[in-house]
Amino acid sequence: MQSVVRFAVVVFALLSLATVVPAQVYDLVIRNARVVDGTGNPWFRANVGIKDGRIASVERRDLGRGEREIDASGLVLAPGFVDVHTHIESSIFRIPEADNFLFDGVTTVVTGNCGGSALPLGDFFRRLEEARTGINIASLIGHNTVRNAVLGSQNVQPTSGELARMAQLVSEAMNEGAVGLSTGLIYLPGLFAKTEEVVALARIASSWGGVYATHMRHERTDGILAAVDEAIHIGAAAGLPVQISHLKVGQGFPGLDQQVLARIDAARGSGLQVTADQYPYAASSTTLATILPDWAVAGGESAQRERLAAPETRRRVAAEIRAVMEKAGRANLDYIAIASHEPDPSLNGKRVPAITAQRMGVAGLDGDIDTVLDLLAQPGRTSVIYHSWSEPGVELIMRHPVVAVASDGGVQKPGPLVPHPRSYGTNARVLGFYAREKGILSLEEAVRKMTSLPAQTFRLNDRGLVLPGYAADLVLFDEARVRDLATYDEPHQYSEGFAYVLVNGVVVIENGQRNENRPGQVLRNKALH
Repeated sequence: MQSVVRFAVVVFALLSLATVVPAQVYDLVIRNARVVDGTGNPWFRANVGIKDGRIASVERRDLGRGEREIDASGLVLAPGFVDVHTHIESSIFRIPEADNFLFDGVTTVVTGNCGGSALPLGDFFRRLEEARTGINIASLIGHNTVRNAVLGSQNVQPTSGELARMAQLVSEAMNEGAVGLSTGLIYLPGLFAKTEEVVALARIASSWGGVYATHMRHERTDGILAAVDEAIHIGAAAGLPVQISHLKVGQGFPGLDQQVLARIDAARGSGLQVTADQYPYAASSTTLATILPDWAVAGGESAQRERLAAPETRRRVAAEIRAVMEKAGRANLDYIAIASHEPDPSLNGKRVPAITAQRMGVAGLDGDIDTVLDLLAQPGRTSVIYHSWSEPGVELIMRHPVVAVASDGGVQKPGPLVPHPRSYGTNARVLGFYAREKGILSLEEAVRKMTSLPAQTFRLNDRGLVLPGYAADLVLFDEARVRDLATYDEPHQYSEGFAYVLVNGVVVIENGQRNENRPGQVLRNKALH
C-alpha cells in the first residue's frame, strides 16, 4: 500500500512540475504555412518556430508562442533560394542591400564564377562583413584572376615555378574560405590555359573539399561536346565535383542538348558528381569582346584596341567573325543587344543593326561587324545580351534533375543600364512561368532546384532545407501570384508575390515591402574548418 502511495505522489509531483515548466518561446513563429521543404517531397501543412537565427521546430501541432508571429495562411513557405552563379564583386559594395535578389527570394549567393573573383579573398570577406549585406555570400576562387596575377593576360604557358605560385594562391584562397575553383575558359587569360594546368589547380581545391565550377571552353555548337568532356575529365583527374555553369545549347541543332545531358548522365553513372546550373531565358549576357577571335584579345583591352586600329589586322578580325556568322547562318547581328556601353550610354538597349543603320544608313552583316569593331575599339567595357539560345532547349535542360536554377546576375538597382532581366526575375520566372503556367516543373521540384540541390553541391550544409537546426533563411510567397516583371526592354523591375523573406532569422521583406535590415553573413568553406 505504501508503494502505491509513493508512486501516486511521484506521478502527482511530475504532473505538477509539467504544469509549471514554461512553454518554449520563439523569436518568431510562422503559423499555418504550406511547407515546401526543399527536398522535392510533397508540401505539408506546418508551423515553424525560429530561435537565434535558426529553425528550432517544424511541427504540424501547435507550437509555443513567439515574440513575433506571422500567419502564413494561403502562402508557401520554402527555404531561401541559393543562387550559386552570380557576379557581385564590385556591385555589392555600392548596393549592399541587394534588393533585386531579395525580391526574387534569394537569400544566399555564390560569387567568383567564370574564373573571376576577388583576390585576396580574406580581404574581400572582411569588407563584406563591414558592409553589412542584405544577403549571405560565399565565393569561389577564380582561375582567371589567379592566372592573371602570375602570368598576366598574354598567351603564355606557366613554368613549374609559376604554376606552383598559382597553386599557392588557390590554396591560400581555399584556406580563407573559398568553396571551390572556378574557370572561365572562354575569357582572357583562361582561354590560353591547357587542361593540365586547370587539373593541377583543381587538385588544390579538391584537397580543401571544394567544387570545380566551370564556364566551359566552348558553348558554341561546334565545340560544346568537347568542352563538356574536358570539364568531366578535370573533375575526374582532380577528384572533385563538377558544376557546369549556365548550361545552354544554341538554336538550330536538334538533339545536341540531349547529347550534352547524356554525357552528364554517363559521368554520374561512372561515379563522378556532375551537376549544372541554368538561368531560365533564351538569351545570355557577357562582354562584347567574346565575339573576337582568341588571338585578338591577348594582352588585354589596350592590346585589343591597338590591333583593331591597324587596318590589316582589323580586316583579318572581321573576316574571321564573318566566317563564324556565315557558318551559323546569320545575315546580320540582330541577336546582339547592348546592355552597357561605357563610352556612349545612349546605345544601351539597342540592337546592333539599329546602331548600324543610325551610324551608316546601311544594313547587313558587314556593316554590323564594322559597328561591333568600332565599339570595341573605344576605351571602356561593352556588355551585351546575346539572343541566341533555344526555348525548347531551355525547357529540356530545366527538366533535368541535376540542373539547378541560378541567375548569372549581379546586384542591380534602377538606373541607365539595360542589363539582362535575369538579375531581377530568375526564380520568380521559374515559379510563375515555367512551373505554374507551363507545367515544366512541379512546385516542389522547382523549389528543390533553388534550394537543397545548389546548397548540397556547394556544401552549404546548413542551408537549403526547412529543417530544425538549419539557418532560418526562408521565403513566404503566394504561388498564384509569384511572377517576374523584368523584361529585356525594361529590366529594372522587382519580382512580385514574395510576402516575406528572412535571412538568418531576420525579416528583410515584410508584406511585400523591403525594410532596412541587412543581416547577411559571409559563408566560408566549412569542409576542413
